[in-house]
Amino acid sequence: MSKKLAVYLGIFLIGFSSLTAQKIDRKKVVQRHNVVNTKADTLSTLTVGNGKFAYTVDITGMQSFPEYYKNGVSLGTQSEWGWNSFPNTKDYTFEETLKAYDFNNEGRKAMYSVQLKEPERNKGAVEYFRANKHRLQLGNIGIELLKKDGQKANISDLTNINQKIDLWTGIIKSEFSLDGIPVKVWTASFQNSDKIGVKIESDLITQNRLKVFARYPSPTGQFLDDAAFYGNENDHTTRMVSSQSTQGVIYHKLQSTDYYTQFYFTEGKLREAGKHYFVFEPSSKNNKIELSVEFSAKNPKSGKTLFADAEKESVSGWESFWKSGAAVDFEGSKDPRANELERRIVLSEYLTKVQCGGSNPPQETGLTFNSWYGKPHTEMHWWHGVHYALWGRPDILEKQLDYYFRTFEKAKKLAERQGYKGVRWIKMSDNEGNESPSSVAAFLIWEQPHIIYMTELLYRNKQDKKVLEKYKDLIFATADFMADYAHYDKEKNRYNLGKGVIPAQEVFPAKDTYNPTYEVAYWDWALKVAQQWKERLGQPRDKKWDEVIAKLAPLPVQDGVYLSTESAKDSFTFPKWMTDHPAVLGALGMVPESPKLDKKIMKNTLDIVWERWNWEHTWGWDFPMTAMNAARLGLPDKALDALFMNIQTNTYLKNGHNFQDKRLRIYLPGNGGILTAVAMMLEGWDNSKGEFPGFPKDGSWKIKAEGFKKMP
Repeated sequence: MSKKLAVYLGIFLIGFSSLTAQKIDRKKVVQRHNVVNTKADTLSTLTVGNGKFAYTVDITGMQSFPEYYKNGVSLGTQSEWGWNSFPNTKDYTFEETLKAYDFNNEGRKAMYSVQLKEPERNKGAVEYFRANKHRLQLGNIGIELLKKDGQKANISDLTNINQKIDLWTGIIKSEFSLDGIPVKVWTASFQNSDKIGVKIESDLITQNRLKVFARYPSPTGQFLDDAAFYGNENDHTTRMVSSQSTQGVIYHKLQSTDYYTQFYFTEGKLREAGKHYFVFEPSSKNNKIELSVEFSAKNPKSGKTLFADAEKESVSGWESFWKSGAAVDFEGSKDPRANELERRIVLSEYLTKVQCGGSNPPQETGLTFNSWYGKPHTEMHWWHGVHYALWGRPDILEKQLDYYFRTFEKAKKLAERQGYKGVRWIKMSDNEGNESPSSVAAFLIWEQPHIIYMTELLYRNKQDKKVLEKYKDLIFATADFMADYAHYDKEKNRYNLGKGVIPAQEVFPAKDTYNPTYEVAYWDWALKVAQQWKERLGQPRDKKWDEVIAKLAPLPVQDGVYLSTESAKDSFTFPKWMTDHPAVLGALGMVPESPKLDKKIMKNTLDIVWERWNWEHTWGWDFPMTAMNAARLGLPDKALDALFMNIQTNTYLKNGHNFQDKRLRIYLPGNGGILTAVAMMLEGWDNSKGEFPGFPKDGSWKIKAEGFKKMP
């Protein structure tokens, strides 16, 4: 063999060996975490959807018992477009929610929309604009079952329950019995429309004891909407538009919106059976039925579709998703936590794809039930969106960023209202960027750099100048605000963040707070990246940005530990400052390492936080954030311990949802956090060394990984 041939063969074998080592049986990994339910557990509901529309089901495979599940993972049907407002009968204006502040005694009259408690009219205006718009529960589509005696069956009457979701295909198969008679139900979501497909087999059909109903709840106008409020019947109307042997359309009108529900089915009849209650009665000629149900803002005109069509779309769409981007396989690991971490990963991939794949930042409870009236929170967008880029699925993140173009002018007006240049992104809004009054949201700033971080990830994916051109106006306007927001301290010749800021750790009052560690580190990094965008586009650096970068306040330190904020001295001594998000750790983890930060001091900070923090009063993304901090400090064992802290808010339910408490039963930032932290721990970050830098090297973890992108 010639020397040259030997070299070529060696290169080929090395490449082949590498490919073989990394090859993952993705279907096997995904399907070993399929969820199986054998009883009616209100926290184990399952969801089908397409990212812009989701439908959550009970053990019947449909929404047959919404009231039973309303305090669990509720049986919601939600979409991106389904919003409503109650009538503004008292002619409230948004200006009645505003209050002027001058935090730094500079003669500024900055107007903030806050939760005024008096006078009564202003309080009423606040309550109105917080609750309106609110996201809608579009309707409950369930199975009406009759017992032998003709009475409606309760969930307790069902036996032989066996329900399974095939995560690889997105199809749920549900089996149960009533009076000893089996029922089988298959459920799938269409991937290109707000529509589900269902197939049912049972002899109950031939006995006229199984029907499908559509029931329309009323919006609660409350912080939560559990998809099962049937009061206020006279505040909305429903009527049958058409009813034929294989098709029917229902029209639903609320206070400020209306929409349609279109049924296609095998032979039967759709009829009105009560106020806001409609029933599809299938033909009793055979024991099988198929149907599709579509929700639409306009009268649907799509062709006839049944379950088989939904099944085809679901199988194709989910297979394409699972084969795209990154994957990881922990099979064979000795660490007993490996399988559980893999379960959380797979289910988080599924849940975020189902509920967070539209053209807006998702709400924290996705498309299952309302929290905060169904409104997205932009400070949470980092946790909802960043993982898509790190997992090699930047197209999903890019769709979400449409929101920033749509709301740009309103964000610009907010900045102008407070006397700043650029755009101040609205923390809590509907999908059109209409601001919600809040005495916390109004003063948060850590959402501002997110758009720079997320678009930088998109650019790093392909280093395509088209990305720079597409997002440059958003980036530069964001940086203009950030530089202008920084307050010049003449006495110390530096720029401060605040007073007038509530940090990500929301326990600090705006009037006293300045220079929170995480925000200062993030400000520094984001302004530097904005300058890089200027240079990449051949534009001169912005002088004001450079001045702020050069003179930005240092990260506050006391006794060799980073403070949560400079204004809270001894913050690790007083219990009241040791609760909520330990955001100080985000200064190294979420934020890349910078010259402003001393890793020895951050290591001391992590040790103090780990020991003293009130972890019982934290949130689901705090654990991935802590893991990322530990990983960047070269502490992989601690990173894993952070992901598995035995704290209620770090609970991941059977269906994969991150449970917080009885009020907030699901919390998708926790799911996004798991995916972000794991991607970072596997692929690393700029200048990280070695393979899988966030995992121990003691042989306890056997890892196959492919398709991941480095974190900045």
